[in-house]
Amino acid sequence: MALKKTSMCNSSNALLVLLFLVSSLACSVTASVSYDSKAITINGQRRILISGSIHYPRSSPEINTCNGFYCDYFSPNKAYKPKMWTEAWTGWFTQFGGPVPHRPAEDMAFSVASNILSLKVSPTCFVGQDLICIINMVSINLKYCHSFAFTGLLRQPKWGHLKDLHRAIKLCEPALVSGDATVIPLGNYQEAHVFNYKAGGCAAFLANYHQRSFAKVSFRNMHYNLPPWSISILPDCKNTVYNTARVGAQSARMKMTPVPMHGGFSWQAYNEEPSASGDNTFTMVGLLEQINTTRDVSDYLCVHIDPSEGFLRSGKYPVLSVLSAGHALHVFINGQLSGTAYGSLDFPKLTFTQGVKLRAGVNKISLLSIAVGLPNVGPHFETWNAGILGPVTLNGLNEGRRDLSWQKWSYKIGLHGEALGLHSISGSSSVEWAEGSLVAQRQPLSWYKIVVPRTAQSRPHLDLTALELTSFCHVCFQTTFNAPAGNSPLALDMGSMGKGQIWINGQHVGRHWPAYKASGTCGDCSYIGTYNEKKCSTNCGEASQRWYHVPQSWLKPTGNLLVVFEEWGGDPNGISLVRRDVDSVCADIYEWQPTLMNYQMQASGKVNKPLRPKAHLSCGPGQKIRSIKFASFGTPEGVCGSYRQGSCHAFHSYDAFNNNSCSVTVAPEMFGGDPCLNVMKKLAVEAICS
Repeated sequence: MALKKTSMCNSSNALLVLLFLVSSLACSVTASVSYDSKAITINGQRRILISGSIHYPRSSPEINTCNGFYCDYFSPNKAYKPKMWTEAWTGWFTQFGGPVPHRPAEDMAFSVASNILSLKVSPTCFVGQDLICIINMVSINLKYCHSFAFTGLLRQPKWGHLKDLHRAIKLCEPALVSGDATVIPLGNYQEAHVFNYKAGGCAAFLANYHQRSFAKVSFRNMHYNLPPWSISILPDCKNTVYNTARVGAQSARMKMTPVPMHGGFSWQAYNEEPSASGDNTFTMVGLLEQINTTRDVSDYLCVHIDPSEGFLRSGKYPVLSVLSAGHALHVFINGQLSGTAYGSLDFPKLTFTQGVKLRAGVNKISLLSIAVGLPNVGPHFETWNAGILGPVTLNGLNEGRRDLSWQKWSYKIGLHGEALGLHSISGSSSVEWAEGSLVAQRQPLSWYKIVVPRTAQSRPHLDLTALELTSFCHVCFQTTFNAPAGNSPLALDMGSMGKGQIWINGQHVGRHWPAYKASGTCGDCSYIGTYNEKKCSTNCGEASQRWYHVPQSWLKPTGNLLVVFEEWGGDPNGISLVRRDVDSVCADIYEWQPTLMNYQMQASGKVNKPLRPKAHLSCGPGQKIRSIKFASFGTPEGVCGSYRQGSCHAFHSYDAFNNNSCSVTVAPEMFGGDPCLNVMKKLAVEAICS
């Protein structure tokens, strides 16, 4: 892309960054781009940039940006720098042991609109890596952050609601970039931000910051109803086209459907004892920091010692205490698992304190220290430690207390199964497997290996014929099956397992830890009020993450290999392949709710009277509406999945959906008449998909 640099204000470095951002948006178009202290100008025209999935520069001396849930408070550290919101946080990452956070679409829209209103000058640039869920119609995450989702499925209603917001903002763009806003108080918690067009006319944003009450405000001799914690957008200072608290997009409830299988799993096993012998083994006096020792080659570091202490004949076991900087620890005494300890994301340090069964003579203490990833955010995170740093002590011996910290320790980086490459096709064939009754269940430190052949022909079911499980520090398993037909998103249901890692054809799917149950505060969620990562959480008492995405692109026609390493000892029979489907779709639409389409039809002259909104419902690809689970026009209550009738209900609410219509006008005549005059009504409907 050829870019011609024209006039600029004060900061060439800032302009170069902005030029890069624009070039990534339109790589095949030649344009003249500059910045005039109020806005980016493209071919002489001021523009607002709303973009997603852009690799951007973080704050630096040349450019100052904002990352957060809200950025309306933010101002660049120099007046000549453009205001850039480089990370609009659409949610929050999920941590092992923590509940799953959700950010309401209404609040996300409110934060974006608030950012527009906060500008002292016209908006210049609005970009954001995490705005990908607004722009590209895809759910957020396939990792351990934000909500669990699969590529290829819309995350409704967030995607649809924010898409409409962007369209509404772009309708106002000529006014927004023309000059500063005029702020007009409309009440104690209400105000209007008015932006004037150069050619005449204006656009307005009407805000209600009250967190409990609706507000009826008067603006330019017209009355407007504003829900609490919301902003209405009027591109012509008259007609409302959008309100952040009024979601016109449908909601979707998802389900994980087991893929039909024939034959079940036939497990095979490979066993091995924990040991600090072999390659990558060395001996040191004292305890070493884990990350620097392993060089991130492995999550695992085995530490062994043979204390020659006679067993206490009193029958009272001595107490072993181990202090670790994190993140998890398995303690083996004479080859048997004695106990486990683990930290959390907020408090990674851990202490293992437990009586251990020693025997007379020489005893072997083996400590398997586990890192759960590397730190990547926080002050000086590169200096954060992990692993067993001590002290390590035995209390209750004949001599009282023995400090083992500065004795001679044997170290082994990684586990034997990693060295063998048991997660690869070639590595898995390097060991001999046990079958049938010799396969151990709920065995700690186990490898599970599944060979997954995918037939080139389309098949309506999944065939499984053989399953092996491999283990480096104890057991492994394997099977074969054909991949299902179609392109539906697939996942592994790991709910029966404890903790470990997963590979598909040598590709690392991620770390599983469903045994670490989520603790926190879960309950009803309201979009009203300032959002934070502790608000609107679910999954308390359940696994923080249970399902793990299986990318279709990773599957081969035949011979796919799935390997699961299990540290705690889960049940491999509970592992299954599932398909992510839309279970039901919902719409929650108020009568006279503003819509962009209705406004554009009126503005174009195609209609000369106000139009009623419509409820639109559609299931996922290859699905159709099977039945209407709930429908009520009036004052229904609840949310998608748990709607209930309110005090006002039109008894013919279901009639409008007799033919499984996917689009219904929200008007009293569609439901047999007005069930309650002079009351604001809405339609709530839930349709089951199949």
